Amino acid sequence: MNVLVDTCVWAQVLRRDPPQTELTNQLTELITDNRVSLIGPIRQEILSGISNDARFNELKDKLSAFEDIPLKSEYFIKAAGFSNLCRINGIQGSATDFLICSVAYCLEMFIFTLDNDFKVYKNYLPIKLFE
Repeated sequence: MNVLVDTCVWAQVLRRDPPQTELTNQLTELITDNRVSLIGPIRQEILSGISNDARFNELKDKLSAFEDIPLKSEYFIKAAGFSNLCRINGIQGSATDFLICSVAYCLEMFIFTLDNDFKVYKNYLPIKLFE
């Protein structure tokens, strides 16, 4: 089953010096098994805030190995529904987080994240986290 890798994982592996070894090994194994998925908003978050052009281009080139999942209207609609459901239960989250949940749910993927908010979302949403 494919895994939608969240920004925080990519950032720890690609932007941290030195990267976290265990996390790097997990991501490398997923890449080797051709199980990694990416969406445009995550790509944008990974590349945002890099002021060094050479580093920006290096990361952009590394990420070019991964095609973005085409985002359909139904994913955004489902994300809005997920957001509303969580909000009704007192849970706030970002639009990107709920889009990640929606895409992963609709395409039956796991979410690989270090963001503990997803553990809270999981109490209300039918998502699967990669452990």
